[in-house]
Amino acid sequence: MEILRYAAFTDRPEGGNPAGVVLDATGADDDQMLKVAADLGYSETAFLVPTGDRSCAVRYFSPKAEVPFCGHATIASAAAYAQRHGTGPLRLDTRAGLIDVRTDATPDGTVTATLTSVPPRSVPITEADLAALLAALRWSPADLDPALPVRIGYAGAWHPIVAAATRERLADLAYDMDALATLMAERDWTTVDLVWRESAEVFHARNPFPPGGVVEDPATGAAAAALGGYLRELGLVEPPVTVTVRQGDDLGRPGVLRVGIGADPAGGIDVTGTAVRLPD
Repeated sequence: MEILRYAAFTDRPEGGNPAGVVLDATGADDDQMLKVAADLGYSETAFLVPTGDRSCAVRYFSPKAEVPFCGHATIASAAAYAQRHGTGPLRLDTRAGLIDVRTDATPDGTVTATLTSVPPRSVPITEADLAALLAALRWSPADLDPALPVRIGYAGAWHPIVAAATRERLADLAYDMDALATLMAERDWTTVDLVWRESAEVFHARNPFPPGGVVEDPATGAAAAALGGYLRELGLVEPPVTVTVRQGDDLGRPGVLRVGIGADPAGGIDVTGTAVRLPD
């Protein structure tokens, strides 16, 4: 397999979230894909199998397990595909459903990609799960923003959406990795989307990802899409609107995700970002 490396949601190699990309994984089995993902050590690697004109089946593997959908690896894959085959539309058949992606390139060759998620939704969290989640995070109820209730959001994968009352609380991330990993595995949560609202349309985010063997994901497109659906469903924004999510600052890998929230309550959420190739 030809393994490419890209950083998504950034225009600099030292920013954003690195992902592995295999543009043609035809014939690779689960064990081979998991081994490649583990050897790379990135939070996700995408394995594409061409199925037609600008269409591919795709699977996503973390170093420890497969996930149904990954936003940053989708943006990275779209950039890699565009640089190999030209910009334009790309349809990806993921285990979460069909994902349409559009790519464009700037004169210097930087690729911008926009994915449209599957229809999002969110569900309340039980009191017991909330207590267990806060205990694993080593947060208290007083650390939460009461204007943004904790819910479990979905836009291809499930993520608890937990809003901090202050930027300082978000910056101080020292959770119990074993306890959080166990809870997330039991509930089939992919990452925890910790956010702080700077303004009505600007959020800061951090995403613990212990089920994948990663302490923290630097930029999380799937969680950003889930956040967009959550904001629309709870009436916390007035669509159509674009929300900016800043993530990775606390890791020294700053990234920017643009979340397009349409007015259709059943419509997918657009997540836009740039991606750049990393040295082999």
